[in-house]
Formats: sequence, structure tokens, C-alpha cells
Amino acid sequence: MLKALRAQFLASPDPRGWRRRPRRRSLQPVSAALMTNPAYFEVGRSLGGYGFMNVTSYSSSQFGEPSNVAGIQDLGLGYSAEEIEQLRVQDIGQGEVTIRLYEGRVVQGPLRGTQAVFKVYPGARAGASEADLMALNELRTHAFLQSDATGICENIQFLLGAFETATGEQWLAFRDDGRYSAADYAKITSERQLKEQSRDMPFWNPFSRAYKLELRQYFVLKLLNGAMCGLAHMHNHDRLHQSLGPSSVVLNTAMEKEGLYLIPRLRDLAFSVDIGYSSVGAGALSDGLWRRASAAGASTPLEKRAFGIADDIYGAGLLVAYMAFIPFCEAGIMDGISLQRLLESTFRLDIYAAREYCLADERLSEAVNFLDLGDGAGWELLQAMLNPDYRKRPMAEAVLNHRFITGAVLRNY
Repeated sequence: MLKALRAQFLASPDPRGWRRRPRRRSLQPVSAALMTNPAYFEVGRSLGGYGFMNVTSYSSSQFGEPSNVAGIQDLGLGYSAEEIEQLRVQDIGQGEVTIRLYEGRVVQGPLRGTQAVFKVYPGARAGASEADLMALNELRTHAFLQSDATGICENIQFLLGAFETATGEQWLAFRDDGRYSAADYAKITSERQLKEQSRDMPFWNPFSRAYKLELRQYFVLKLLNGAMCGLAHMHNHDRLHQSLGPSSVVLNTAMEKEGLYLIPRLRDLAFSVDIGYSSVGAGALSDGLWRRASAAGASTPLEKRAFGIADDIYGAGLLVAYMAFIPFCEAGIMDGISLQRLLESTFRLDIYAAREYCLADERLSEAVNFLDLGDGAGWELLQAMLNPDYRKRPMAEAVLNHRFITGAVLRNY
């Protein structure tokens, strides 16, 4: 059964993975294609909201440049207040911007009936001028990436439209392609494992366990493949994500048995950075990135552009590490903050030394086995993406074509 299942999972028109690499295309203005009249939308119930962490400093004296510290970070990473308190190396403060989410749908026009999720920024009139910048940056980034209808990437959240209310709130309407994030999936999976292991079940089926692990491995690899497809598309179109993490990857399903239909999509582009050669070094929300680039020795526009891309790759590397450990460990064994501290502070980004440490802990064995697939392909990729020297990190296309991300490691598993 497992052999047949594996062949079905990995069937693809592209021998390198689940989908072809995104191609660069000419771009045209798209502002007229976005719905800007609020009458086109109907707002439903509240889906909650989230705030932001303001990362104001970072000590990088021990190793290479950190990721995702260019200003403000999303609080929805699945970290508790206690876990955030543990991250002593960063000076973190609570930001003033709080985002609200609502469900809804399109009620007029050719997209009538399309389900939507509204992302609401408070706006300058509420004393949140920074929120206006974030909303405008997110709107412009999505409009730019969607400006060619033939080149839209399915692994990036789709913007339906945007409008401003009389109170100054900025409303961005996205197509509802799922409400679970990669962080939600990892949390649900680890908690499920804890429940299963806490039951008094002396008799268990080893074949069933192997089947479940293979489903999980496939699901996580396809999740990472989709996220990297989206990131490669952004880089190919001169945009950085700059807020990449498990909460910024939205999923259309969190059920591992539905992994064949999984489509991960990148969201939260409020801190995206334009790295076109005429724009490198500019941007009100990217000052932190360019300061760190200068501190790392990147002085020319070409060097700063390379640093920005490498910074996104570092963030993607932390995402790979998160998805390799959290879903494969029971709840409470490992969390995102502890994992990042383990790699950065304890082992100073020596990934193979970290492997030896994890190998000695039986509770981390499934995560180690996952990264061991393909003769250690996962560890090899992590070491490249988290290289302390930003100049030695791979491009997004190279990561996307790596045998671990394409899922090729499962063919001989």
C-alpha cells in the first residue's frame, strides 16, 4: 500500500517536483482590475485579529545576520508570551497596530459569490499612521504581483480589492483560500500526537504508524515546496517577503490525508520590499533591512539586493526547521523560539552539530529521521539556507529545486 501511495503522491508533470518554476513575465498596471467600491462586498462575522511585535534591535556579534528583524513582526507565529520573553537576544516591544479579520463575500460583479477574508488596518485617523503605510505597501505589492493575469502565482494569496472607510480604516479583501496557517497545522499535529501517546494503547499497528508518518512527511514537503514557489516568484519579480514564518503561509486544508490537494499560499506582505535596482535602499518600512545590509558589508545596490534576498532565504530556512520539528514532536517538546535559539545561540548555525544533539534525544527522533531522508538532504538544505555568511546562501530557485523540497527524497524512502 505504501509503495502505491508514494507513487501517487509524487506523480508530477515536472520531474523536479510538484510544479514548474515560476517564470518572469512582463507586467502591466492592474489598478483598474481591483474592486475598490465597498458596495461590491458583504461583510460577515469577525474571525478575530492579531497584533505585531516591534523588533528594535538585534545582537549579531556571535554569528551571521538574523532573519525577519526589519521593523515589525507578526504575533501570530504560535508563540506564547512566555516563549517571546525567552528571546533575550532581541529587544521586542508590543506594537500599536492591531489587525482585524472578517469573513465575507463578493455580492456584485463578475466575481459575485466569491468567498472573501477581510484584513482591516486601523488607519491614520485612529492614530496608527504606520498601519496606513503597511496597508498601502501590502496593496501595492499584491497589485504588482497580480498585474499580469497570465503570470499569477497560485502560491501567493489573491487580492480581490481594497477600500477605505469613512473612519479611515483600510480594508483589504482577499479570496478565501483557507483559514489555517502552517503554524496552526503544526500545533494541531503536535497536540494530536500528545493525545495519542497519552492513551493506554499497548497494542498498536506499526504499519498504521508508518503510513501516518509518510502522510505527514508528504504534507510537510508539499507545504514547503509551495511556500518556496511563492517566494521564488516574488524574488523573480523583485520583491522580498520580509515577514516569512509559519503564520504567513495559509493552507486550504490542514488534514494530512488531503495532502494531495494542498495548496500553500504566502500572505502578510505588509513588509514586502521592492528590490528593483532603482529602489534598493529606499522604503519607509525597510530601513532596518538596509541598516543591517550596510553592517554586513553590503554597500552597493547590487550587494544590498543580494543581502535582502539572502535575508528572505534565512527566514525560509527557519520555516523549514520549524516545519521539520514541530509537527513531528509531541506538544511541549519543542517550540519555535526554543528551536531558533538552539540553532542560532547554542550551535551558532552549525546545523550538523545540532543534529548530533537532537539525535541523542529520543523525543526528537522523528524530526531527525525526516531531515535524514535522502542521505541527510534536509540537514544539507538547512545548513545552506542558514549559512552565517549571507553570500553563501542559495537563491530561492536553487532551494526550490533541491531534492528535499521537491519531494524526490520520498521516492526511495
